[in-house]
Amino acid sequence: MEDTKLQMKLYQYLGSSNANSYGVSSSIRGLPTRRRSGSAKCLFEAWLFEMNTIRTYRIPFGDLRVVLEDCLRPRGFDTDRAERCARIFAENSLVGVASHGLNRFPRFLSWIERGWIAPAQTPQYVASFGSLERWDGRLGPGPLNAEDCMSRAMEIANEKGVGVLALRNTNHWMRAGTYAWQAADAGFVGICFTNTSPNLPPWGSSQPKLGNNPLAVSIPRSNGRHVLFDGAMSQFSYGALDTAARDGKTLPVPGGFKRTGELTDDPREILESRRALPIGFWKGAGLSLVLDLLATSLAAGCSTRDLGTQAAEYGVSQVFAAFSRSLIDAPALEQIERTLVDLHTARTDSELSVRYPGEHLLTIRAENLRDGVPVDEAIWEKVKRLASE
Repeated sequence: MEDTKLQMKLYQYLGSSNANSYGVSSSIRGLPTRRRSGSAKCLFEAWLFEMNTIRTYRIPFGDLRVVLEDCLRPRGFDTDRAERCARIFAENSLVGVASHGLNRFPRFLSWIERGWIAPAQTPQYVASFGSLERWDGRLGPGPLNAEDCMSRAMEIANEKGVGVLALRNTNHWMRAGTYAWQAADAGFVGICFTNTSPNLPPWGSSQPKLGNNPLAVSIPRSNGRHVLFDGAMSQFSYGALDTAARDGKTLPVPGGFKRTGELTDDPREILESRRALPIGFWKGAGLSLVLDLLATSLAAGCSTRDLGTQAAEYGVSQVFAAFSRSLIDAPALEQIERTLVDLHTARTDSELSVRYPGEHLLTIRAENLRDGVPVDEAIWEKVKRLASE
């Protein structure tokens, strides 16, 4: 009974447009703080860490975007590219993914200074194989390369029905869902994935040989409230681990391994070892390997193994796929809507319906546009100082 009540509270909390469900505060309104037990405890606490719950305050979206642009222009970005790159980072924070928005931005700037990101470089065509094109990212900014390559995949799809672009020698794109959503907004089905440096052990091992290799898939809807799956192959994202470590917290369940090979719930130990626990145990590990092999083979680029020999994660391999808008015709759109309506009829332990992947993004975005984007005070102050240098 106690588990059922807690899950009801959790559903209410997650579904409430008034709740700070994306990192506005470290306090948890409406949820019991004692006697949590069993599966409900794990459900609540795992969600809590994944949503990067930290003490923050809000700033206008325009202010965030302008300050990020001010950081980029003196660091080799022309006006247009500074605006685009700042928009992608700011939008990630706007939809509640600060770990790949503002929180990641200082590291992005430091990688420019180290020469691992070349601000002025753009992707270069290499070869064609039917509906697939291979391009070289030339170590350009990952978010800009990714946006350009998904645009090119959609152009190919318009011509041939399906467009695939395999990109090598590029950089971290921040949030995979940005580019799948880009495709859905244009009416395409979008798929994209990337490899990473080794940070995930194969099942049965504690030695990192795999990457957490994020995958995103989008299904367009005529009302703009697209279906979007966006997930890495690790139990906790590295952004969530960074947040927990910064706040001095432990994880609710083991999320990775110590350097010595034992499982741990200490995010600092996982960040030190770079040995996260795969989702679905052996299934997540297997999917990670397959995504790496696909990206590496199609792009003729670096594998996770190759990336592990470098000083940092740069020169990664990525794949972008788009399926023509003509495939998502009126009958297809009707089928999508029937499926989602049926999903929402699934019984729960509360008065709220279940949600499809990505359903909450536009609600979060609208609230943050109205009330301000949640930012971590220390990071925001650091970025403002960098903008004034």
